[in-house]
Amino acid sequence: MTNGAHPFATLTPDGVLNAIDATGLRTDGRLLTLNSYENRVYQAGLEEAGFIVAKFYRPERWSDAAIHEEHAFTLRLAEQEIPAVPPMRLADGDTLAHAGGFRVAVFERRGGRTPELDDAGVLEWLGRFIGRIHAVGATLSYEHRLTLDVPTYGELPGGFVLASPHLPDDLREAYREALLAALAGVRESFERAGALHRICLHGDCHPGNVLWTDLGPHFVDFDDSCMGPAIQDLWMLLSGERREMTRKLCDLLAGYEEFAEFNPREVQVIEALRTLRLIHYAAWLARRWADPAFPVAFPWFNTRTWWEEHIGNLRDQVPRMAEVWSF
Repeated sequence: MTNGAHPFATLTPDGVLNAIDATGLRTDGRLLTLNSYENRVYQAGLEEAGFIVAKFYRPERWSDAAIHEEHAFTLRLAEQEIPAVPPMRLADGDTLAHAGGFRVAVFERRGGRTPELDDAGVLEWLGRFIGRIHAVGATLSYEHRLTLDVPTYGELPGGFVLASPHLPDDLREAYREALLAALAGVRESFERAGALHRICLHGDCHPGNVLWTDLGPHFVDFDDSCMGPAIQDLWMLLSGERREMTRKLCDLLAGYEEFAEFNPREVQVIEALRTLRLIHYAAWLARRWADPAFPVAFPWFNTRTWWEEHIGNLRDQVPRMAEVWSF
């Protein structure tokens, strides 16, 4: 465990290289910090040529058991030739190391670009692989990772924000009212959809976590893998007004349903899931504000303007959730 002012205070460049070397690899001194906030992620050069990517997990964020479940899922996907990027097995045969006071996993370096989500062919291709991910995820169950539900992703983070010193005092009541209305809309959306099957998901399948090459996509960053409805891994790839989102969803499903069955009732919770993400995101920023990487990356967060916009966004979600999705 680290003993500095924030969880990664003791993670120096030498410490990173020494920790990677402790896994059985041999670094050559080349080191590049990659874009990551919840964890710390580095590209490191190896003596035998080439590069690896090392992830240093945020202390106290996950248990070993939770990380191993995520790793087991991505390894299962890789065994099925599904283009997820799993962790490498280290010298001791494990995928998770403890080095320098941190939990560390090592991955092959993969490159790519953001997929063209206005291209129907790209969406169908993505849907095909997400369907394959879900076909595997439907055969598994997590014991140590979160389930995507209203208490975990709405009530708890919303309560944290309500008590947070980052929320201006004179906006606290407005936030409370917006939060309660939004959570009521979320519950109504899930009630309208009925019982939904929960499977193991990527959990954070937005365009930034899909790397596209001429050979197609590969999926990275399963940190937020959880149990939840299939639509969670589809809705963040949609954009535009309702009609355009529906068209794009149809393109995704054209590929998806080659490998997995989709319950059309799940579309009724798309806006509810968006609302939970808004609530959870605000709480995440508030929880992490003491980490100096966050004020640098998100300077607008701790401002009155941002909170006013956030409250407005929650209010705007209420009528969107109430509108039945024709599909």
